[in-house]
Formats: sequence, structure tokens, C-alpha cells
Amino acid sequence: MGYCCLMAVDREQVLRSAATLLTRKSTATMDEVARAAGLSRATLHRHFAGRDALVRALESLGIAECEAALAAARTDEGPAADAVRRLVREMEPSAALLAFLYTENQLFEGEEQNEGWARIDTGLTELFRRGQESGEFRIDLTPAWLTEALYGLLASGAWAVTEGRVARNDFTHMIVELLLGGALRREEP
Repeated sequence: MGYCCLMAVDREQVLRSAATLLTRKSTATMDEVARAAGLSRATLHRHFAGRDALVRALESLGIAECEAALAAARTDEGPAADAVRRLVREMEPSAALLAFLYTENQLFEGEEQNEGWARIDTGLTELFRRGQESGEFRIDLTPAWLTEALYGLLASGAWAVTEGRVARNDFTHMIVELLLGGALRREEP
């Protein structure tokens, strides 16, 4: 068995290293990504032809993690507010990756937009619509806006945790309370 076979590159570990670095420094070079992953630039290049290929691979990982979080959160069960709490808790481990992807505008423009984002948007929008139909959530905020607000809060929360401005243990509570505090329907006086 050759040395190269023993040194097989764990693609997911490389992607996670890249995501960690790019979340802290979105302008990191491929050389910096390779160093963070413990690889030579040539080895990284064999797996990802360039930054665009790396970002697209990170996008696929992010979509898979979001879809898994949606499934694990059972967003169609119980009160919608409880489902939002479960969803944010399930998405927390992926929040830093989502924060990076959130800043990559080319992922959300044009013909090449990944259909996975549309599936995730649909799942989230359905959750917020269900909350409106049950009377839990305000109806003057569209489900699409609540979906965008959730993405923004997840990204902001991840950046705040990464920068040490928010304790990791407070992530879910702070996002859920801010989102639901603004989304819950209030009784009219």
C-alpha cells in the first residue's frame, strides 16, 4: 500500500477547515485555506480547482446541513414557535458556514443558483406561513421576510460568536428571542 493511499484527504474535514477560516477571514487565499487544512496548495488544488470550486463545494455542504437541520427540527410538528426554536438549535452547528455563504453573492444570483436554496427557502417559508395561519405570528410580516430575517440573524449570531462578542451558549436563545419577539402577534389593547 503506497504512502499516498495512507494520506487520503478527508474532503469534508478540508471543507470544514476552509469554512472555519473563511468565516473568520472571508478574503483568505487558497494558500491560507491549504495551510489551515494542513495541506499543500497543490493538494488543495487537486480537490478544488480554485476558489469558486471550493465555495461551490462549501455551498453543497451548507445546503445538506440546512436540509438535515430542517428535517431534524420537525418543522411541521407542534406550535410553529417551538419548531423555530428547534430549527435554530439544529442549525447552530452550521451557522458559521452559513454566515460565510451568506456573504457570497454569486451563490444567489443568476442561472447557476443551486436549487437546494429554493428547497430550504420553501421549508422555512412554509413554517412561518403555518405560524401565521395558526395565529402565532404576525400577518403583516411576510413569510419570505421572516425567512430572510432568520438567515440574517443566524449569520449575525455566528459572526458574534466567532468574534467573542456573544457566548456560544447564548446563540440559540438570542436568535429565537429576537426573531420571535418581533414576529409574535400581539393582542390589541
